[in-house]
Amino acid sequence: MSNFRGVSSGFLLESRVAEDLAISDVARVFGLRTSAIRYYEQIGILPPAMRKNGQRRYDNSVLFRLAVVQRARETGFTLEEIRELFFGFPPGTRPPKRWQQLSQRKIAELRNRMKRLKLMETLLKRLENCRCDALEECGEKLLRQGDQESQPPSHQASAYGLNFGVTSRRAKEVRRKK
Repeated sequence: MSNFRGVSSGFLLESRVAEDLAISDVARVFGLRTSAIRYYEQIGILPPAMRKNGQRRYDNSVLFRLAVVQRARETGFTLEEIRELFFGFPPGTRPPKRWQQLSQRKIAELRNRMKRLKLMETLLKRLENCRCDALEECGEKLLRQGDQESQPPSHQASAYGLNFGVTSRRAKEVRRKK
């Protein structure tokens, strides 16, 4: 969290200022736009604000909730996953259990994404060594390479929509007819 009107957020929480905050004040503490605060209310991540003379007013509980939202966003959670963090567990489920369950799922997702990125890097490095004069020549070599290589990483590439080095059945049939 940042400073609020030049005052540290820690001091803000200890003072009475945090009992009656305008939406712009809350947004400033977290470096958000006021539209983001209103959107979080709209989708239920934040409770509806109290109104004073028609303006939204917040107490420090919104700061606490936004601190959780901010940390969850920093660690890659989607808004839907954040909603699940707050509302997707039986009442009384303690925060550690919520974080553990969602974190384990997010870590598995990140590991899969890292595998995919590593595979993409490997394929790009192979493509960097291209010595072809025309893209059609590249395509021909990639198709031939697929006949010679039947390694599991190539099949993983296909699963990610990256068919370098993997020959489809149809491509093999076309080449056999030549």
